[in-house]
Amino acid sequence: MSTDAGPGPDPTGPTGPAGAARTQSQHDDDALGELGYKPELRRTLGNFHTFAAGISYISILTGTFQLFYFGVAFGGPAYWWSWPMVFVGQLMVALCFCELAARFPVAGSIYNWAKKMGGPHVGWLGGWMMMTATMVTLSAVALAYQITLPQIDDWFQFVGDGSGENDAAANAVLLGSVLILFSTAINAFGVKLMARINSSGVFIELIAAVALIIFLAAHITRGPSTVLTDTYGLGGDRTLGYFGAFLTASLASAYVMYGFDTASSLGEESHDPSRNAPRAILRALVASFIIGGLILLFALMAVKDLAAEELSTVGLQFVVLDTLGSTIGEIFLWCVVVAISVCVLAVQAAGIRLMFAMARDNNLPAGSVLAKVSPRFKTPVVPSVVIGVIGVVILVININQPQIFSVITSIAVIMIYLAYLMVTLPMLVQRLRGKWQPAEGKFSLGRWGLPVNIAAVLWGAAMSLNLAWPRAEVYNATGAQHWYLRWGAFVFIGVVAVGGFAYYWFVQRHRTGVLEEHRAVVTDEPPAASR
Repeated sequence: MSTDAGPGPDPTGPTGPAGAARTQSQHDDDALGELGYKPELRRTLGNFHTFAAGISYISILTGTFQLFYFGVAFGGPAYWWSWPMVFVGQLMVALCFCELAARFPVAGSIYNWAKKMGGPHVGWLGGWMMMTATMVTLSAVALAYQITLPQIDDWFQFVGDGSGENDAAANAVLLGSVLILFSTAINAFGVKLMARINSSGVFIELIAAVALIIFLAAHITRGPSTVLTDTYGLGGDRTLGYFGAFLTASLASAYVMYGFDTASSLGEESHDPSRNAPRAILRALVASFIIGGLILLFALMAVKDLAAEELSTVGLQFVVLDTLGSTIGEIFLWCVVVAISVCVLAVQAAGIRLMFAMARDNNLPAGSVLAKVSPRFKTPVVPSVVIGVIGVVILVININQPQIFSVITSIAVIMIYLAYLMVTLPMLVQRLRGKWQPAEGKFSLGRWGLPVNIAAVLWGAAMSLNLAWPRAEVYNATGAQHWYLRWGAFVFIGVVAVGGFAYYWFVQRHRTGVLEEHRAVVTDEPPAASR
């Protein structure tokens, strides 16, 4: 009797793993076609890749090491409470984004979501604000090299010895430009290479962050009750007392916890994005909150002198080197360098997809050029180059005008919060009109949708106002006082929004529409049956 049971199931058949993958990919492409676009970008990203994109944009090590000093300077150690406050507010926004990511898994998520919720005009303005802010953010993150590398070794101070008036600013431009050029090349060569480098960097960042928490915990010298109630006596000269000081210090947390939407902006290059993107958004935000909160808390509990002046000038770099010693401290600072690098990669990747999405709708000048996808790399190469060049140009402003640059970078964060608001507010209107329907069988807030959406809108409006408030210590901290710096948020955002929208209204609006080469192919309807 033969023991041959015959051939096993074909792995490439419809029930095999390869067949299932093809079926899922076809389903993803069909969902994109329903939005009016044909699939052009290569679907290569898995669960961890999308999670890594979101968490690397937030980049806990970059943000905490870059802004810790600011929070302590204006709110004392008790500024830590702004971290959970910002998390709760941003969680409301993220939950709304999860519903949108499940229903509209498309590149340039903020632009497309604003367009779907509020119409083409709101969509264009939201996309324009987000794109402008992303290019400035790219430059701001690249500047973080200057805060970290010279702390590791003086060799990285290539311009002068650091004591000159513009030595630090010029060196920051040099280091930042090299990083942006590297990021531009990687992003241009395809999403798979970018994702591999980004995921590897995020893995290193997460391991380093957990290790840093453990090392700091081993050096604790005081309890949390001491840290979380120490205000340095700040706020006595303010109308709102310490609450006013706390609102200023909260900017250190608000400047970090955003960009989680990047996980969904790569939707056209991800497998099963309608399910994976919402998970990636929440995981990135929650992981960032837990890890970042513990790093900040244990750093304040471990530093030898809680009243040390360096806490409000040098920041977290001082705590690491002073507490852990130069050798271990420098190892962690190198991990911060890795975190900064992958953060720049993620910021630029998000900006590229946003520019591509707007250009594909012919909503930018030279749209057909900007939306062209490289047949070899399956990546929009021109947006990579354009964003990289603009990022370097913005950096150059920092050489002789660091005060103006700091104003612009602060304003960029406000513009991102406003772009988020241009999604959540129209979404709330849709809910109130009974027109919003989550994707069937995918992520849904259910009966919690309305209260969460209301909270997201209130939070976005309140934090945007707090970020834009004309504080001298934020917008005109040094040098002569100028009204245009103090009110820079309102002036700059007004110019960008009004000027950009005027161009759109009078010029680009009349040309808008999905470009023919990017439009989904509509199959002819079957002929009617003869009678």
